[in-house]
Amino acid sequence: MPEHHPLTPAAPWVEITATEADWDAADPDLLRTIYAQLVLVRAFEQYVLELAAAGLVHGPAHSSIGQEAGAVGSALALTSEDTINGSHRGHHQFLAKALHHVEPKGLDPLAPPSDGVREVLLRTLGEICGLERGWSHGRGGSMHLQWKEAGCTGTNAIVGGGVPLAAGYAWSHRQAGTDAVSVTYFGDGAVNIGSTLESMNLAGAWDLPLCFFIENNQYAVSTAVGEATAEPRLSARGLGFNIASWRVDGMDPLAVHLATTEAVDHMRRGRGPAVVEAETYRFFHQSGTFPGSAFGYRTKEEEKSWRDRDPLRQTAAQLERLGLMTPAETAQAKLQAKALMEELGSVILEPLPGGKPNERRIRESEWPSPEFVDVGVRGDLSELAGARIVPAEGHAVPVEEVRFIDAISGVMRRRMETDPRVVVLGEDVHRLNGGTNGATRGLAERWPERVLGTPISENAFAGLGGGIAMDGRYRPVVEFMYADFMWVAADQIFNQIGKARHMFGGGEGVPLVLRSKVAMGTGYGSQHSMDPAGIFATAPGWRIVAPTTPYDYVGLMNAALACDDPVVVLEHVDLYTSRGLGPVDDFDYCLPVGKAAVRRSGSDLTILTYLGMTRHVLDAVEELAAAGGGVDAEVIDLRWLDRASFDWETVEQSIAKTGRVLIAEQGPVGTSYGGWLGDELHRRFADLLDGPVHRVTAGEASPSISKVLERAAIAGKEEVLAALADFSPGATARPAAPATLTGVAVPRPTGPDAGASTDAVARLLSALADIVEGRPGGGNR
Repeated sequence: MPEHHPLTPAAPWVEITATEADWDAADPDLLRTIYAQLVLVRAFEQYVLELAAAGLVHGPAHSSIGQEAGAVGSALALTSEDTINGSHRGHHQFLAKALHHVEPKGLDPLAPPSDGVREVLLRTLGEICGLERGWSHGRGGSMHLQWKEAGCTGTNAIVGGGVPLAAGYAWSHRQAGTDAVSVTYFGDGAVNIGSTLESMNLAGAWDLPLCFFIENNQYAVSTAVGEATAEPRLSARGLGFNIASWRVDGMDPLAVHLATTEAVDHMRRGRGPAVVEAETYRFFHQSGTFPGSAFGYRTKEEEKSWRDRDPLRQTAAQLERLGLMTPAETAQAKLQAKALMEELGSVILEPLPGGKPNERRIRESEWPSPEFVDVGVRGDLSELAGARIVPAEGHAVPVEEVRFIDAISGVMRRRMETDPRVVVLGEDVHRLNGGTNGATRGLAERWPERVLGTPISENAFAGLGGGIAMDGRYRPVVEFMYADFMWVAADQIFNQIGKARHMFGGGEGVPLVLRSKVAMGTGYGSQHSMDPAGIFATAPGWRIVAPTTPYDYVGLMNAALACDDPVVVLEHVDLYTSRGLGPVDDFDYCLPVGKAAVRRSGSDLTILTYLGMTRHVLDAVEELAAAGGGVDAEVIDLRWLDRASFDWETVEQSIAKTGRVLIAEQGPVGTSYGGWLGDELHRRFADLLDGPVHRVTAGEASPSISKVLERAAIAGKEEVLAALADFSPGATARPAAPATLTGVAVPRPTGPDAGASTDAVARLLSALADIVEGRPGGGNR
């Protein structure tokens, strides 16, 4: 028979209960502050539900009524230097942290509110209602609350989406030499999300000062914890990652405070991350004013048993027992908080003209201007004002023939020498003599604390990089070994990093560079070969740069690293071993953002291309020219591919000369970059075009492993030659079908969305009028 040796987890796992003796020993000012925060948060949430029921909150209102003790108890264990983020149900955490920031010495539940308290409540209410006075000018609303000055880095509507970002803040705290900690709040549903578990592993492996605060409110919408996991004690998750874990009654604010204080002390001492599980209960459904029993997934008896343990009721009873407040005073505190919310509500609301006595509407002056809609999707590039920017054409520094990959490692080495903010992270970047392709050669040996080899967990390390960027003290360069792997981290790349700047008001930058390679033609098959340019071009927030020469790579990477927007730098595997002109010893110049390169002048046709396809296009054009035929094509290497950075001026000048356009790229038609670009060119330059924009792309399929099938699935010189035949003298033209339009009757919309629908119809009619009258469409229609 085999011997069985029981194993025990290496990390401690404890449950904390606050006894009556703990209440007796607690600082009276702390207990009064706890109660003051509880009644303010509760009154705030009740008022939000009133507004939501009256149709004055656009979108969901995920209240935290019943869960206030976890937020208040934990936030009072933190300082303003500590950071938090949270989930879609995050009003209470945001308020607790913000109130503690403006009143760090504590709150008196009976004292008149300070100006700071009033501002926190009013601006948070304004944000939830989508108003200009909100923290993000109404863009974030209920689910995206951010006030970085108070250490509130942003709540998050994606379940588990904020957890990797919090790891980035934790890394920045430690790297900066502070003892600040990061706390990420999430619910029982997020415990089973990959990004949460990946981040637990990464935080445990790197000993990050990150607290995973689990609000176990028993239900993910209507699915009970016991249905979703075999281990309902959710703090057990920490043990698998060797993370010290605490379990506590989340209806008892003092117990939560004691547990969080221990966890924070553990992290401040450099002992790694912590898990705190607070068992709590939301008194209402996922959103809105109805209890869960109204939807049949909870019983009224269950709800009553939890309501009997209401944290406000429990705390008031303890304060009364200790003689710190009388029953009349605890009741008065709640009435004062309710009256305060009514008073603050009158700032943003007014009676509805012609309505019933209690009917109200948002004051017109409170709404943000519609012109603000796109402001802050990206920054204005003012941060590059002091950069050494050289002309877009030619070579501004001495050059010699170098390998493309050496230009990559050279510029990265130079930036890490001169800018201590630059940090590089990704899989194997610290090994293999510079990662899988040599791009980080020599960096880990010289700067081991700033070259971070990550676990194979793209969601976690992409989000960690995003958190580092949003923190603002460092400038991360995140490497994805293959572009296809971005889809493993799609939430962090597109929902988080790409949207963050705009979503939180447009003011704060997200200075992150994402490097990845396009590996078509290498035999790595369908899941290692994609070109992501077309996807990124249609996703808001990202700038896209695609260098094709060693000289360009240095200048464009320097520009990307100086930019406060997230920039994806695309590299083609075919270019790594190629040779071309690059700097001899000057790695400090920037090529301008938004400037393409005319690689060949011509008068008959404009060819727009980028990355590895540029060489194929030039070869095809020169081959035809050498044969004494073909078309005199102007070849433009786009360099910058996103809408905001695209060189519309150079392209327009070329089209004005040639009248014809061919877009050439290697990848499949389904994710084609040229799809959106062709549409944009038609709308911007219809009056300059002599015919439709033509495109060279691959077919529909992703590249296969078979050498023959892979070549058939991508585009190259031969496909360009075939396309050029259509433009050769004597070729039969392929005219576009003429556009016609007759009178169209459009019904006038009615109902609550009539205004928005009318705006949409107005834009449609304007676009149709452009077609009828032969005007080129506006670029933003």
